[in-house]
Amino acid sequence: MADDKQTELASGLPYAISAYLIWGFMPVYFKLLNHVPPIAIVAQRILWSIPLLLVIMAFRKQLHEYGAIFRHKVHLRNLLATATLIAVNWLIYIWAVSTDHILAASLGYYLNPLVNVLLGWLFLGERLRPLQMVAVAVAAIGVAILIGDALDTLWVSVSLALSFGLYGLIRKVTPVGSVPGLAIETTLLAPLSLGAVFWYAHAGTGGFGDDYTTSGLLILAGAVTAIPLLMFATAAQRMSYASLGFVQYIAPSIAFLLGFYAYDEPLSTTKLACFILIWFSIAIFCADAIKTYRAAKA
Repeated sequence: MADDKQTELASGLPYAISAYLIWGFMPVYFKLLNHVPPIAIVAQRILWSIPLLLVIMAFRKQLHEYGAIFRHKVHLRNLLATATLIAVNWLIYIWAVSTDHILAASLGYYLNPLVNVLLGWLFLGERLRPLQMVAVAVAAIGVAILIGDALDTLWVSVSLALSFGLYGLIRKVTPVGSVPGLAIETTLLAPLSLGAVFWYAHAGTGGFGDDYTTSGLLILAGAVTAIPLLMFATAAQRMSYASLGFVQYIAPSIAFLLGFYAYDEPLSTTKLACFILIWFSIAIFCADAIKTYRAAKA
């Protein structure tokens, strides 16, 4: 049994680490597109994702699943909601990076697992274990501290955590594969994205076609979106959810270090106190996850 778990971890861990490394260094990519409006970047990201996702689904023989979703009204309605949520999440994240609020974005993704626990309790009837309640309470104190000093960026962190948490909640109750699901979401967003691209192109501020570097980076947005998601989906199939949960902190940790060291974002005493409390809450959360995982495997 131990050998099986080690084999499972070894086969999935490289994919998980690769996905979260890409997500962690995403601010570097979006910083290169600082001169392009965030809405234009999101629109290009959506449009260039679609052909790549279609190729991936063809390779994985999932095109029939993609087509079948259009005939399922409940799934389609849910994916319209998740499409809206992920578009809002991407837009806020890209805006945060372009306006030097990477630390606020990092905090949002640190909060995300704790928000997931709360959403599971509120909407799925999942019980909060004692340590989970302590972790959520400590995180809430950390967020409350920001209200007095950093209210102008608190909305970024909370919006990112809530939008991605709600996205995950709806996707959890919608039995659709990760790649076909994302393909449907981007397809539903395509008309608005096309409209945005044409509007910015007419205004001369869309970035695409300005120079080879900008155009190449915008085209690359499709791969930047689809490839880490595919790696994550592979890892999720090969690893336990508990093991995968610990790896997810790679991305916000890298973003935090980039914001503080590479881009010289200010870290006030209040913000530092908040991060310390969030890190403490994550330590409690991880300790509870380890305890629960060991008890289940005993």
